[in-house]
Amino acid sequence: MNNIRSMLPVYFIAGTQDCRHLTGSPAENLLNILQRALKAGITCFQFREKGTNSLAQDPPLKRRLARQCQQLCRQFNVPFIINDDIELALSIQADGIHVGQKDTPVESILARAAYKPIIGLSINTLEQAVANKDRPDIDYFGIGPIFATQSKADHAPIVGLECIRQVRRLSVTKPCVAIGGINEMNASDVRDSGADGVAVISAISQSADIARTVRALALQR
Repeated sequence: MNNIRSMLPVYFIAGTQDCRHLTGSPAENLLNILQRALKAGITCFQFREKGTNSLAQDPPLKRRLARQCQQLCRQFNVPFIINDDIELALSIQADGIHVGQKDTPVESILARAAYKPIIGLSINTLEQAVANKDRPDIDYFGIGPIFATQSKADHAPIVGLECIRQVRRLSVTKPCVAIGGINEMNASDVRDSGADGVAVISAISQSADIARTVRALALQR
């Protein structure tokens, strides 16, 4: 699991819907932000093209953008994860797939895969953590939302830092990345609570200085 933990410290998640605050092509803006974030030292990237103003209704364009993001990640030897779109992820052999509690079951993903992708599972309750903590087919948990967030309109109830602490008290040793409202100011509190890393969307996609933001999220000064 050490190699999984090494990819979690600064885990960037984004899609074109997260770049609409910028002028110009959202796809080009995403690629530009991703490249800058990779240069700054993010340790993982999750392509999450979902919701209003995303490319979810344009599969060919979404696929092309996913490949471009994948190629950028390969240049920096950073894992490329796709959120929930199993067909896309397996067809381009993404490094991993992240799913939520209501998304495609992990068993179904592995049954269709010709290789073993990294599997991440979102959890929002202690019961979900305990139920999945010993499953070898799940490589890491995404715990959250920790704080209030504007990046996901349909997010689950806020769980707070105490959820991370309680998960660790229950002897859950699986690698965990925290998500939801995390920024430069609270990243250290999140790690102190027991998370192996922080997953962010707007903290990087809307940053005026991506290099500084990534350093701060990595707790480097």
